[in-house]
Amino acid sequence: MNKKIRRERSKDTRRLYKDLSWTWPIISPPEDYVKEGKRYKSLIKKHSQIPVSTLLNLGCGGGHVDWILKNHFSITGIDISMNMLKLAKKLNPDVIYNKDDMRTVSLKKLFDAVLIHDSVNYMLTKKDLSSVFKTAYNHLKPGGMLLTFAEEYNKIKQHRLSWSIHKKDDTEITFIEHYYDPDPTDTTFECTFVYLIRKKKRLTIKTDRHLCGLFKPVTWLSLLRRCGFEVKKQVYEYRYGGEKRSMLEFICHKPIM
Repeated sequence: MNKKIRRERSKDTRRLYKDLSWTWPIISPPEDYVKEGKRYKSLIKKHSQIPVSTLLNLGCGGGHVDWILKNHFSITGIDISMNMLKLAKKLNPDVIYNKDDMRTVSLKKLFDAVLIHDSVNYMLTKKDLSSVFKTAYNHLKPGGMLLTFAEEYNKIKQHRLSWSIHKKDDTEITFIEHYYDPDPTDTTFECTFVYLIRKKKRLTIKTDRHLCGLFKPVTWLSLLRRCGFEVKKQVYEYRYGGEKRSMLEFICHKPIM
């Protein structure tokens, strides 16, 4: 890792996965993942080359996607944040969760499918990205399928801003997201989150900074194929906060020898 990446990462607070993790079920409740979860299930069922009953979720976060997918698959979730895993276990007591790094974890078990959704955003270098793809490959049965996504693959607008308001019981959170790419020549961009938290109408303001990876589609394809995957790429268009966006879906298969 070069000095610039090390320096940038040192400013990466990711409080959402630490002391602000309690806000996650409020600002992004499980109910918001119904459409997303159904799409993942549909893609896996449609494109899988073998019957899928077991699924490994790398970077499962608070388990909101698992809340949908556990109705269709037997799930094992991996995440590096203990705070998020506590939320996941509370929401999905019937799912197996382990604290580990998805770049290096070795479960000594093979799965029919592997899912890597928005956690892949935190891979900052080609080495990081390749490592998590290797983890997926090593945990798949022959013919097994990896489903992963590039939410950001074009240049980030100089400033991109969105906000939303969420309420639960006596708590109201105005959640502000600001995306910015200070150096379009490297493989990272930054997300700054601002939380306006009102508990019983008393205001507290919290800030959080996340450093994320930004790679060209050709890089994704090259690294996936280098791991041994057969890869199909497709574009999925959707709306977020009233804005039209697109992401790349990578449907990958481990060859049947």
